[in-house]
Amino acid sequence: MPSPSNPIIVQGDKSILLEVQNERYEEARDALARFAELEKSPEYIHTYRITPLSLWNAASSGLTAAEILSGLEAFSKYGLPANVTRDIEEYVGRYGRVKLIREGENLILTSDDKTLMVEILNHKKTQVFLREQLDARRVLVASGRRGHLKQALLQIGYPAEDLAGYAPGDDLPIALRPSMLDGKSFTLRRYQTEAAEVFHAGGSARGGSGVIVLPCGAGKTIVGMAAMAQLQTSTLILTPNTIAVRQWMSELVDKTSLTEDLVGEYSGLQKDIRPVTVSTYQILTYRKRGTEEFPHFGLFSARNWGLIIYDEVHLLPAPVFRITAEIQARRRLGLTATLVREDGMEGDVFSLIGPQKYNVPWKDLEKQGWIATAICHEIRAPLDENIRMEYAVAPQRQKYSVAAHNPRKLPLMQAILHRHVGESILVIGMYLDQLDEIAARLNAPLINGATPVREREKLYEQFRTGEVKILVVSKVANFSIDLPDASVAIEVSGTFGSRQEEAQRLGRILRPKNDPSTGSGQAASMAHFYTIVTRETVDQTFAANRQRFLTEQGYKYEILYEDDVL
Repeated sequence: MPSPSNPIIVQGDKSILLEVQNERYEEARDALARFAELEKSPEYIHTYRITPLSLWNAASSGLTAAEILSGLEAFSKYGLPANVTRDIEEYVGRYGRVKLIREGENLILTSDDKTLMVEILNHKKTQVFLREQLDARRVLVASGRRGHLKQALLQIGYPAEDLAGYAPGDDLPIALRPSMLDGKSFTLRRYQTEAAEVFHAGGSARGGSGVIVLPCGAGKTIVGMAAMAQLQTSTLILTPNTIAVRQWMSELVDKTSLTEDLVGEYSGLQKDIRPVTVSTYQILTYRKRGTEEFPHFGLFSARNWGLIIYDEVHLLPAPVFRITAEIQARRRLGLTATLVREDGMEGDVFSLIGPQKYNVPWKDLEKQGWIATAICHEIRAPLDENIRMEYAVAPQRQKYSVAAHNPRKLPLMQAILHRHVGESILVIGMYLDQLDEIAARLNAPLINGATPVREREKLYEQFRTGEVKILVVSKVANFSIDLPDASVAIEVSGTFGSRQEEAQRLGRILRPKNDPSTGSGQAASMAHFYTIVTRETVDQTFAANRQRFLTEQGYKYEILYEDDVL
């Protein structure tokens, strides 16, 4: 019940203020994360917002309006505004008011609300995808427009529950191994089993499409393989880059009954289409200059796929949404550490890949020992007077570059390195000239976009084995790279205010340091994430935006200044 000692204030505009210093802060934060989005996270008061999409994701995972309201009342200082209560009940109630079902060969949009059906039939966004009205509750959907209709329904505020089912795909026997190729035992962790089972839903039409949200290092790849083992079908796997392709292929052969001849790579380097094919977003979105056709979209119809896995789904390029809208009869599994997209297309992920099906807070897995305990530090460095003048007169689009290149970041970086002598350390940035200087100063290897794949893999292996202790990396290392022994990450520059990038960079150090990625042994470990920013510039502003993600996951930011470190 509401009480002045509680940590949250719910406001009439559906924003929620959360006191960080309150003893019930963590409990309230975890409750809010299920149905609200974090907007701002300064030191003492965090701001969340309830949105239609956040409520629909909550509803699709089984959360009811009554449960949401009960959670708000349990942590609120004051009574809930009446309009907030009504809006939550209304928006949660909208999910599934209309359904897509299959009747023979026909795709049908149906609802028990006859008036709503009239509205949808006459709305310009939806009527183009509909054909004849069968009765007051059923309308025939135009052939091949299942995904487009779902996008339109979301836009007008009535997200459809898709129960139309899926094509089975070609049969492919797949089993998870009881032991890996090196002889070590292999079993799924409980949350990995739960995630795969929630997605599969016993093979019913209520499963088969959706997004699993797990931290980097929590074994999203293994969840994907578990889903494949449940479906026993030919699978297309889409990844961010060639390194991720090789990682998936290696994991599939190591941990499943699939043999190398059943797993193919479809990339810029080679194009083998096999029962399980692993490709990249980059090759799929390739097209010749001046043309509108994407020649590699043919991969989606090259085999009778029963499952398509979208790895790091928050990076899915916009053109791939277009083809995904046309293949809604294929089962679709999205894997990600964050639903945040910098392009604001979270609604398309919801409509076309599927709603969020399973999410485990990072801190929960940290407490269980599955990912490392992380301490996050933001270190603020001033600009020298001459560079302050350069920053002041720089065009807006160049200000971040001036701030990110602040020379006073380098002594701070070296002071941090001195604190962690002997540990495995990543130095991460986005500007190649800055990284070249850092690599030369540290006499450390550098990996950037120009580094050949074979050289990258060699350096990653040397880093894993401890032969290389410090690795300087550009943003090519943000995604899908297995660096299980990294315990320290130092970020000297980032992609402006990218929260998704911060998720990946933190994830580079969260894997338990002694756990061989099996389901048995847990290993408590400590990791440190440092971001060095320039005070009173857009660098600090962008850092505050990236910090939102870390705060949302339960990590407290320690703010330090140059004198504190040096």
